[in-house]
Amino acid sequence: MDVDIDPPARPSSAPLPSSNTSDLSVGYVYSSEMTVHFNPSGHNECPERISEIWKALVDAKCNTKMQWLPIRPVNKAEIMLVHSEDHWNKVEAIQFMTDQEIADSADYYEQLSLYVMAGTTRAARLSCGGVIEACLAVIQNRVHVKKAFAIVRPPGHHAEPDEHMGFCFFNNVAVAARVVQQVAGYQKKILILDWDVHHGNGTQKAFNDDPSILYISLHRYENGFYYPCGPFGAMSSCGEGRGLGYSVNIPWPEAGMGDADYIHAFQKIVMPIATEFAPELVIISAGFDAALGDELGGCCVSPAGYAHMTHMLSGLAGGHLVVALEGGYNLQSTAKSALAVTKVLLGEPPEELPPLVASEVATETVWLVAKEQSKYWKSVDPKGCQPREEVQSISFSIPEILKAHRQHYMYTTHNMMQIPLLGEEMEQKFSSQLMCTPDILENDTLVVLAHEFGNLRTELESSITCDLQLERSYLIDFSKDLIGWIKSEGYALLDINLYPKPVPMTTLNKRRKPSRDVGNDVVTYLWDNYIQLSNAKRVILIGHGPGCEPIMELIDRRFSSVANLVRAVVQVVGHSKVPAIPKYSEELRSWYLKCSYVILPADHRILAPQTKPKDLKRHGNIAAIDDESQPIKIIMRALPSIQAFISSQLDKYPVERI
Repeated sequence: MDVDIDPPARPSSAPLPSSNTSDLSVGYVYSSEMTVHFNPSGHNECPERISEIWKALVDAKCNTKMQWLPIRPVNKAEIMLVHSEDHWNKVEAIQFMTDQEIADSADYYEQLSLYVMAGTTRAARLSCGGVIEACLAVIQNRVHVKKAFAIVRPPGHHAEPDEHMGFCFFNNVAVAARVVQQVAGYQKKILILDWDVHHGNGTQKAFNDDPSILYISLHRYENGFYYPCGPFGAMSSCGEGRGLGYSVNIPWPEAGMGDADYIHAFQKIVMPIATEFAPELVIISAGFDAALGDELGGCCVSPAGYAHMTHMLSGLAGGHLVVALEGGYNLQSTAKSALAVTKVLLGEPPEELPPLVASEVATETVWLVAKEQSKYWKSVDPKGCQPREEVQSISFSIPEILKAHRQHYMYTTHNMMQIPLLGEEMEQKFSSQLMCTPDILENDTLVVLAHEFGNLRTELESSITCDLQLERSYLIDFSKDLIGWIKSEGYALLDINLYPKPVPMTTLNKRRKPSRDVGNDVVTYLWDNYIQLSNAKRVILIGHGPGCEPIMELIDRRFSSVANLVRAVVQVVGHSKVPAIPKYSEELRSWYLKCSYVILPADHRILAPQTKPKDLKRHGNIAAIDDESQPIKIIMRALPSIQAFISSQLDKYPVERI
């Protein structure tokens, strides 16, 4: 029997909608009512999964930039677009079970990886209805919403048309997709991208023969022995009938897959197929149980990794994107990952990732998937995915070629020498990337430049395979003019290329520090072993792009000695976060404000009108560059002002010359 339930009132934890909603293009669905489903004995699928995400969004003030979307329970007619009437009746009956009936049926539900209690039905209906409302708001452009995040539980992607299982009761995303098509009045093309660590067996079964829904899943598979088990999530499981080719499975054969592996799969499989399919709506089944720290998933995807995947998907379907929560059982990992995804929905760029090299097992998997999917999608090129092992001994990565060229240029043009490093990890990642002029130990003025290797400007034969037209590609080295000026002024130069060598992931280096931390250690090592031991009385620190953070980390680690020698700190930043000095040291802050020069694009988020003046002051002197956002072009535009600032700072600290 269908029991009508009125939509719940606005949850007390949700803010009132803004009085001016026209500029809030991102919506969210959240209600604390979904926490009425819980296991008194404790369980991985617990109420805190959504409350911790909500807290993270509130702490970051993301909720003030988003439009609250009312939630309501799914109704029977909507459920039956995917599920059977018997399935609806089973879930409805749970709310009327006595305590004894719940206890007696515990073993039955445990076999289905479920628990039930009085609040289960209500939470399941709200969870499904919440995803529906998020999708409808996006496709109908309600209150100008183009993207939405449905923070819902229990999850849904394991729920099959006739069975609930795997913490899931109704298949939230599948039902929402069918409702969207029903409301649209035609078979609207929808992409469902499932990055939950488990295969979404319920979602694929719902659309296995339907060419209007493209289902792509990246999941642990382990030859069918990882939950939900069986052959359905194999790479050869590609749909059936008219839907053949519209199910794409990328089955990881083992645990431990990380950012490099997922991004590689996105570049080679997900985005080419998705672009060819040309969806009108994208729904992410966003389980965060592949996140680093989630013991149930056992994988290593970082918040930045999830952000980059979201960013890529945001370019599809005219930006119409819905993120619907699925799994994720480490509360901190899930909340951090969800926050990173939300920031991308709000238009912030993803955090920069270190150089990525996909593991051998991931490369092999993606190649095999490409061979399978190339039967159905012309955009998938197996040759472009083929592992490099056969030519590994005679191949060179493009970054290595570019760095070798730069090393040769610096030696032949400026007589610069290589600085040796101590320590296996530093030597492995940064050998031949640290150059200095011969007078580094004698000159009284030393410029330290921390940066990446430059940009490769390319012409492509194919935007899908990224085949280069080599005769029309060239290296752009922003530092040529800057280094020329430094040399003309008679200053010594220490050039630090912080783009680490791409070291393959092995059992040994899985335990090593992230590349960013090793980069910070390299700059500190150079300070302790070269700069401090030199005769320099005036030191200039220049950070470009990702080189800014190690410079600021050095200041934090070695403030006393840095303050005695450093006369200017120049940071050239793109749209990434501006590294700031620690708040706890007033002495450090006072020194930094006097010698800091930060160069940003004029549309950087910290220059927004709502930013408080006191928040800007902590960055020191700020120069905004109009109509430019790339760090490489910003430094070219800002070079005269950088030269003027450095000269003025050095004039305050003259040195006697013999």
